[in-house]
Amino acid sequence: MCQNCTRREFLGTTAMSGVLLGAIQARESAAAPGGPSTSLPEKVRICVIFAGQAMYADRSWGVSEEEIAAMTQRLKAVEKKLGNVEFVIGRAAAAAEAEALMKKAGDAAPVLAINLRIGGLLGVSKPILDSGRPMVVFSAPASGHDWMYPFRWRREGKPVTMLTSSDYGELERAARLLRTIPLLRHSRVLVFEPFRGTTPACKPEAVKSRLGTEVVVVPQKRFDETLSAVDAGKAQAEAERWTRNAKKIVEPTPEDILKAARVSIALDQLIEEEKAQGLAVGTCMGWLKRGFPCLGFTRLRDRGIPASCEGDMDSLWTMMAFGYLLGQPGFQGNATFDSSKNALWTAHCVGPMKMDGPDGGDAPYLLRSHSEIGAGVVPEFQYRIGQDITRTKLVNLDTLLISTGTIREVPDKSVRACRTQIVTEVRDAAQMARNWGGGVLDGDMMTLLHRVVFYGDHLQTARHLADLMNMRVVEEG
Repeated sequence: MCQNCTRREFLGTTAMSGVLLGAIQARESAAAPGGPSTSLPEKVRICVIFAGQAMYADRSWGVSEEEIAAMTQRLKAVEKKLGNVEFVIGRAAAAAEAEALMKKAGDAAPVLAINLRIGGLLGVSKPILDSGRPMVVFSAPASGHDWMYPFRWRREGKPVTMLTSSDYGELERAARLLRTIPLLRHSRVLVFEPFRGTTPACKPEAVKSRLGTEVVVVPQKRFDETLSAVDAGKAQAEAERWTRNAKKIVEPTPEDILKAARVSIALDQLIEEEKAQGLAVGTCMGWLKRGFPCLGFTRLRDRGIPASCEGDMDSLWTMMAFGYLLGQPGFQGNATFDSSKNALWTAHCVGPMKMDGPDGGDAPYLLRSHSEIGAGVVPEFQYRIGQDITRTKLVNLDTLLISTGTIREVPDKSVRACRTQIVTEVRDAAQMARNWGGGVLDGDMMTLLHRVVFYGDHLQTARHLADLMNMRVVEEG
C-alpha cells in the first residue's frame, strides 16, 4: 500500500489490489434483476413504556398523571417533526405487561423506557434486557431511584443508555438515537472499487453483521452506461444552477462544469435506480476526463445520501450513522495542525452545501479547479465562522474517534491544501497531534488522515449512540 503517494499515484498502486472479501458475490447482487433486497422503512417503530404507576403531583418520588400527559404530547410532536418514527405507547408495571407492549410494537422495535416511580424501571427491565433490544431510559429528577441501574447494565454489555433531565426535549434525542440502528439495518450502499479504510469497514460480511447494512459493488461499466444516457438538457440545467449560484468562478471552464453536472445527474440516477442510501467511490480521481464527481457528492449529501471520497469506508459509515442520528450531512476531510493558534484545520475539495441539514440554508461557494490536479471543477464552500463542530470517525466498526471545536477561520479563497477549509480552535492542538488516532487506529495515510465534521457539539449524543451500538468512544482532543 502506498503510504506517502499523491492521489494520482495511489490510483496506479491500488487499482489491481485485492479488495473486499465477498466482492464477487456483491457484484452479482448489483447486476442481478429484481432490484434491491433492502429498503428503508417508511417509519421506524419505537416501543415507549411508561414504567411503573403514576404518583402524586406534590409529594413522594415519582411522575404524576399531568407530567405523563405532557410527555405524551411531546412524543406526538416529535413524531410529527421527525416524520420517520412511530411511537407505540403504553404502560407497564410488571414484566409480562412490558413483554406484551414489545410484542405489539414488533420484534425489531427498540425501547424508550420512562421511569415513573421507585422500582418502576426495575419491574419491567428483565424482558427488555433479555430481548437485546436497544433501550433508552428517560429518568426525570425525583422520578425514583432506578436511574442507578442503566449504566450498570451497559457495563454488562447491554445496549442501554440513559437521559437524566427535566427537559422533555430530550425525548426527541431519544427518538433520534433509537431510529438510527433500524435505519442502518435497512440501508444499502453502492461502492466503486477500490475500497480503503480499516479492515472490518471494508468487509461486506462484517458490515452486514455489525451494522446490518448491505454493500453492493457496482461495476464501472454500469456507471459508464448511466453516464452516457444522461439527458443533455438536464445536465445543462444542473450546470447553470451551479454557475448561477456561485459567488465566483475562478478556474473552471463551462465545459468542466457541464461534465461535472453530467456525472452529478448520473450518480443521482444510479442511487434512485438501486434505492440506495449511500455511496463510496474509490476511483473518483480517475474520472477527470469525463467529469469530477465532487458536485454530485455535494448534491447527494445535501439530500441525506452520504457520499464518500477516495473509497473511504470508515468515513462512509460515519456519515451514514450520524446522518440518521442528526439529520445532517458531514464534511469529510484531511486534518493538519497549527499549534501556534491551537488550531486544527480540516480541508477537502468537496463538502455539503447544507451543513445544517436538507432544510437548512446554503453555504456560499466558489467554483474552483481541484487543488492537487489543477483541473476540473470542485466547490469551495465557506462554512460558518463561530460555529461549534464535532469531528469524528467510526473506525473498525466498533470505535468512535471524536473531538469538538469551533470554526475560527475560513479563507475568502484558498491558496494551498484542498479547496474547502475550516480552521477550528480546539482544546489542545499539540496534544491532539500527539494522540491522533487515539491509539486505536492504524492503516495507510488516508485511513489515518480523514475525519468527518458535523455542525454542533454532539459529544454526549455520540456517547449515547455508542452505548446503544456496543461501541467505545475515544476522545482525540
